[in-house]
Amino acid sequence: MAEIRLPRVEQGQTKIRNVPIAVTPEGFWCCPSPVVFQKTLKAQNPVNKPKSSSPPPKTTVQKKQTQISMIEKRPISTPLRSGVASDDPQTLSSETPGIGASNVVPERTPRPKMEHLHRKVAIEFGEPGTSNLKVVLLGKQGFCVKLSVHRNVLVENSSFFSEKLSGEQSGLPCLEIDGCEDIEVYVETVGLMYCKDLKQRLIKQSVSRVLRILKVAETLGFSSCTKSCLEYLEAVPWVGEEEEEKVVSSILRLQVEGVGVTPVLKRVSSGVSNPPKDTLSHIVELVLKSNEEKGRREMKSIVLKLLRENNSVPSYAGSTDICTETLYTSCRSCLNSLVSTFRQATEPEFANKITDNKEPVVKQIALEADNLSWLLEILVDRQAADEIALMWASQHELAALHTKMPIVSRYHVSCITARLFVGIGRGELLPSKDTRQMLLQTWLQPLINDYSWLQHGCRSFDRKVVEEGIGRTILTLPLEDQQNILLSWLGSFLKVGDNCPNLQRAFEVWWRRTFIRPYADAQGNNVAQSDSSMTSKEDNQ
Repeated sequence: MAEIRLPRVEQGQTKIRNVPIAVTPEGFWCCPSPVVFQKTLKAQNPVNKPKSSSPPPKTTVQKKQTQISMIEKRPISTPLRSGVASDDPQTLSSETPGIGASNVVPERTPRPKMEHLHRKVAIEFGEPGTSNLKVVLLGKQGFCVKLSVHRNVLVENSSFFSEKLSGEQSGLPCLEIDGCEDIEVYVETVGLMYCKDLKQRLIKQSVSRVLRILKVAETLGFSSCTKSCLEYLEAVPWVGEEEEEKVVSSILRLQVEGVGVTPVLKRVSSGVSNPPKDTLSHIVELVLKSNEEKGRREMKSIVLKLLRENNSVPSYAGSTDICTETLYTSCRSCLNSLVSTFRQATEPEFANKITDNKEPVVKQIALEADNLSWLLEILVDRQAADEIALMWASQHELAALHTKMPIVSRYHVSCITARLFVGIGRGELLPSKDTRQMLLQTWLQPLINDYSWLQHGCRSFDRKVVEEGIGRTILTLPLEDQQNILLSWLGSFLKVGDNCPNLQRAFEVWWRRTFIRPYADAQGNNVAQSDSSMTSKEDNQ
């Protein structure tokens, strides 16, 4: 370790900290610690109290102080503006004790007024004795850093420095760069030009810091560093969605030609425009055929959540048709299996089997009904459940077999019917009038027959929600159909009471529509008034 000792300054001048530095064999401090910059920035406090000691001697130190003051009075305005200057002390930032002796400011140079000086923080890195180029970085809030570097190293590694140091002024030993947004990483990136194994230097860095290095490396045209950063990002794990988004957005913004970003992006993109249909179908099939209750339940929840996220992302809009088609294919398969199992369970010889032989069939019914309920939930979320309502309403054979099964084996099927009524009542699906009418005719009575068991044997069953959904579905039909269904319900309700859905609200609405506010008469009067109004207008014309 070597240390650059910088002189103390008077009130109003630049405050400089002694910065410990690690010097490479070439004499340049490589990969600075962020703590150096943080501590230096925190220590940037103006000195308000005048010194009680005697004034400094009129020697080289006083001339150095004047030199520092003049460079800090230079304006910093144009971002990323590089300028090549001579090695005159007026063009440099704060000097080390070993440098100032050879750069003497003339006696006639006036000292700037104290009130016009800006307090800045200055740090110097490198070994001035072995370097042949000075790079002055001017950042925000007057933060200034000077690098003692080697021209050949910068020219060989950076197209930016190669361009700036070529031409008529290539022999001048000082390069000033304004508007550096990230001086700390800028210094580190320049230091990496002295490293033979860049990958080894990046191993212990965080992803966020490597992204900062990558940004500066691109600006400097430091292609080998850019390549090493991309190799690092391709290999290191990304923690969390936020970090993943930062990496991907940074990679997509790269404008460097000849640098491959594909290996990094392959982690998040397969290059296929739409998600493969076969992959989605395979995932759904694995979940539907699983017999392990816990894993099956958890994966159903995860897949449902992920598909919901897909719905909210515009880029997945093109995959909607593929996903819906896959889901409906699975629905038909489950429905066919359910009908086949019901047929098997209602055969005469099935009743004579022992309980152990019946159990697999009963479990299969519950499994397929649960599968259909899950698929229905997904389709409702995707606003594509109208067709499944038609499919279910058309299952006349299944409804007929339903009455022949014990309640304990069949009530899972009624959960599907209940969910469809809830969806229609909420406006989550909009089947046609004929479908709604057929659904009520086919499945309302089986639902009423299983209602008592659903209330006590199904944990997810919400009586109030289901009753509201049934009532609203009935009220979407023509008034005559409402009357037929509600009068049939009334007969059942008066026999079994709470073991039947309570549709009193729907009954009251139907009653008012029929006896209190007959809209048909009002409509007829309005039509007559409209016709007479049109006739009078024609006569006036």
